[in-house]
Order: sequence, then C-alpha cells, then structure tokens
Amino acid sequence: MTTRKRFEAGMVGLAAATVLAATAFTAPAQASQEAAAPATGHRATQRALDAAVAAGVPGVTAQARDAHGVWSSASGVGNLSTGAPRRTNERFRVGSITNTFVATVLLQMEAEKRLSLDDSVERHLPGLVRGNGNDGREITVRQLLNHTSGLFDYLADEQYVATYMVGEGYLRHRYDTLTPGQRVQVALSHRPLFKPGARHWFSHTNDILAALIVEEIGGRSYEDEIRDRILRPLRLKATSNPGDSVRLPRPSGRGYAKLFPSAPDRIDDVTELNASQSWGDGDIISSTRDLNRFYRALMRGKLLPPRQLKAMKTTVDNPDFPGSSYGLGIERFTTSCGTPFWYHDGGMVGWLTLAATTEDGSHQITLNYNSSWGAETVLPILNAEYCEAPSPSR
Repeated sequence: MTTRKRFEAGMVGLAAATVLAATAFTAPAQASQEAAAPATGHRATQRALDAAVAAGVPGVTAQARDAHGVWSSASGVGNLSTGAPRRTNERFRVGSITNTFVATVLLQMEAEKRLSLDDSVERHLPGLVRGNGNDGREITVRQLLNHTSGLFDYLADEQYVATYMVGEGYLRHRYDTLTPGQRVQVALSHRPLFKPGARHWFSHTNDILAALIVEEIGGRSYEDEIRDRILRPLRLKATSNPGDSVRLPRPSGRGYAKLFPSAPDRIDDVTELNASQSWGDGDIISSTRDLNRFYRALMRGKLLPPRQLKAMKTTVDNPDFPGSSYGLGIERFTTSCGTPFWYHDGGMVGWLTLAATTEDGSHQITLNYNSSWGAETVLPILNAEYCEAPSPSR
C-alpha cells in the first residue's frame, strides 16, 4: 500500500474514511493571536490547511511549536448548521492517539519494575485471551504495544461495523454503553491473523488489552493512571477521559461523517457518541496544544527514563505503510524532504487527528479534521510544515 493510500485509508479502522466530500465548505482562515512565530513562517502550512478545506473537509484546526514559538490556525467551519468557523482552542476526540498515552503508562510501570514488556498477556489477564486459536500465553505486552500480536481487530468485524460505525446502525446505537470485554470478545470470535511476532498489523484489540493491563497492575482505572502520571504533571487541562459521556467539553465544534455509502452526498452530525465504545483504544479527548505539549515532553525524556524511551522507539517495519515503522504506541516516518519524525494518527467516526514531533522534541504539529474523510490531504500538511517552515531541525 502506498504512502498516499495509507493516509487515504483514513487513520486505521474507519470504514468510510476514504470518501471525499462532494461539496467544499469554506470559511476564512483563523490565525491565532497567541502565535509567537511570524505568520510568514507557516505560510505553506496554512496553504495546505486551506487546501484540505477546499478539497471538502469541513474544517481543520492545527498548532505548530518550534524554536520560533507557537503558531495556531484554523480553517473552514466547525458547525455546518450555523456556519461558525473552527477555532484554535477546540476539544476533539483523538482516536488511536490514545495508544501513546497507554504505552507511556505501561513503560512507566516497567521502569518501576511492576511488569516486564516480555510478560505474557496471560500473566496479567489470566484466561481472557483464549479460543479460536488465540492464546494469551503466547502473546507478550510488547507485542500488544507494537501490534505484532496477530489478534484480529474488532473494528474489522463486519457485524460490529454495521452495528456501531456506519448507516442506521451507528445512528441507532451511538448511545449504547459497551464494556471492554464485549469488544475483546468480538475480536476473539475470529482466529488470529498470524503467529505472535510474525509481523506488524494494527489491531485496536491490542490497545484495549493494554489498557486492561494498566488497570490490573495499577489496581485502579486506566483513566486515573493517565490523569496522575501524564495529565496533571504536564498540566494538560484540555485533555480528559470521558467515561461513558456522549458529549464533548467546550469549546468544541461538530464532527461529521458520511455514514451511508449509497448516499455519498449525505453528511451526518456524529458529534455525540458514548465514549465507552472506544474505551482504552480511542476515548481520549484533547486539543492541539495539549497533544503538542505531550509529545514534546515525551521525546525530551520528561515522561520516561532513557531505557524505556529507547524501548518505545525500537520499531518493527509496517508493511502496509512503506517507509514507516512502528514502535511502542508511536510510529516513525520521513517526510518528502528527508526530515524524520515520530507520530500517531487517530480516526473516529467524525474526526481525523494526527500529532507529529521531531525526535529531539524541538518541533511539533498537531492537526484535527472534524470529518471522517479527507485523510489524503494530511501528508501535504506535514510536508509543508517540516519541509518549508523555519525549524531548527532543518
């Protein structure tokens, strides 16, 4: 799969993310007054943001941080009904970026000698991963975090997708409360895709199990562990785990999806969603500012000792994304101009998010679309920011 096709695939796990909007929604770009960097330093990035909106994304909000300061901008609309523009301080669902938070907590626990990355899943979740050839005794914590376990992705189950992610199923069940165990059992109703350790294949099932291990070791909720270990120390006040809440905290825009493939021009407001349906693998809500602060602190060793940070950055090849390799809850890629960076993307029904950082933590960019489509316009934004904006990494 080519790089462009990987981004078009829509931040793994969204069934309808590849469909482009038929109508371009436009609104004036909103450059933040908090920007310490001169606007000229991010002109190419701004053009790329505007191009995403011109291509059909309702709205995009973004922030970049580098040695020149902080630059925030938004383009397009945050509410199709009112025409209100997207804002730079909005909260949104980050999807699989949740994985980096969970991996960080598990690596902190490893540094505290409360587990080993080579522990089996069975050791911490006895009897949970069994049946249809699945065996938690053969899968390690490391293999959950670097997605080499072979476990089926519950979001690839056709019945689950039809019930909770597309069409009338989504509209009817969006307020349902689901347990982690229910979603794991969907995955375990399938045989594993390959022997543990054989290759990388992203499966949201791995991330649910990793969050369950956090709870088993910590003796309390994974939300409490993330709050006390990451959110409070870094003062990430816009970041939260919503539990089973269906609403976004303010300020926030609306999220949109094309739920019906047979009606490609239909756009549904999908902002409200019971967050329990993505517990542990996609439930976190955050902002561009907070995600940049998180990845900056992570790369600068503020959250992990050197040994654990090295383990996080030890990668396996991603055969579905040539040129990319996956570590423990974080992925590595190189731009068109040769700048390497670490990142994670996140796709939810109604939202696409990407957070990227240079390895030395000197330059970050986070962006969010309030739509499930438009993923093919993300890579041009990254290339614009890392290849044309002034940066100490260039």
